[in-house]
Amino acid sequence: MKKTSVLLLAAIGLISCSKNREKADGYGNFEAVEITISSEANGKIKFLTVEEGAVVEPQTQVGLVDTLQLYLSKQQLIASKNTVSSKSATVLSQKSVLIEQLKATQLEKNRIHNMYAENAATKRQVDEVDGKVKVIQEQIKGVGTQNAPIISDLKSIEIQIEKINDQIQKSKIINPIKGTVLTKYAEPDEITAFGKPLYKIANISEMTLRVFVSEMQLPQLKIGQEVSVKIDGLKEMKSYKGTISWIAAQAEFTPKIIQTKEERVNLVYAIKVKVKNDGSLKIGMPAEMWIK
Repeated sequence: MKKTSVLLLAAIGLISCSKNREKADGYGNFEAVEITISSEANGKIKFLTVEEGAVVEPQTQVGLVDTLQLYLSKQQLIASKNTVSSKSATVLSQKSVLIEQLKATQLEKNRIHNMYAENAATKRQVDEVDGKVKVIQEQIKGVGTQNAPIISDLKSIEIQIEKINDQIQKSKIINPIKGTVLTKYAEPDEITAFGKPLYKIANISEMTLRVFVSEMQLPQLKIGQEVSVKIDGLKEMKSYKGTISWIAAQAEFTPKIIQTKEERVNLVYAIKVKVKNDGSLKIGMPAEMWIK
């Protein structure tokens, strides 16, 4: 009889605890924006310093794809540019000589025209000096025409050099954001290609908890509202402060991870909660949201 009374009291206690036990307002998993860094060049990886779990600063060069062939092509173009530039310099020097001749001839023209006005020069002399001026002017135009294609060649070579400079720059593997390396896909001395993934990185200093709430809970929530986020611990649940950053504009069916038929037909709203990470939060980790 005594044993039966003890069991009855224990059962009543369990029922009482189950009635008083509170349920979380939402359940979900942590996520973060994951960025896959890919190669922008083809060739052998000379070095790649990132390691899984390491924190990498933004705008830091973490690797390099071989640029030897690009460097040699650039030197070849620079040599061609120098050759073409020397041709242009020759043409321009000819133009300078003609300009000086034109100045001298213009002075002679003015002098003869003045003499002709005073009947000290003949019409023939006037015509001859006028003809000289026109010839030199045409020669200057001709020299300018010769230099035009040379200038075009120079611009074309400069564009090709800029193109190679861009390719050399893209051979450098620059880390875009501050974050933790999640996965490394390549190693030094491997051959890579344009678009081939090298590593995956994410900023996990602040995590996003994606949870789903019912229509009944929605009026209690607003963007910027503080909530409590809890994860499993060894003895008790660990709490974090969270801030609602996004609320879905329309409802959706309960996610497929909920298997019961009754709950699958319910409409829910997705929300995102920003949580500062102290190092314990991981991508994919389950958590609970409690509305304060």
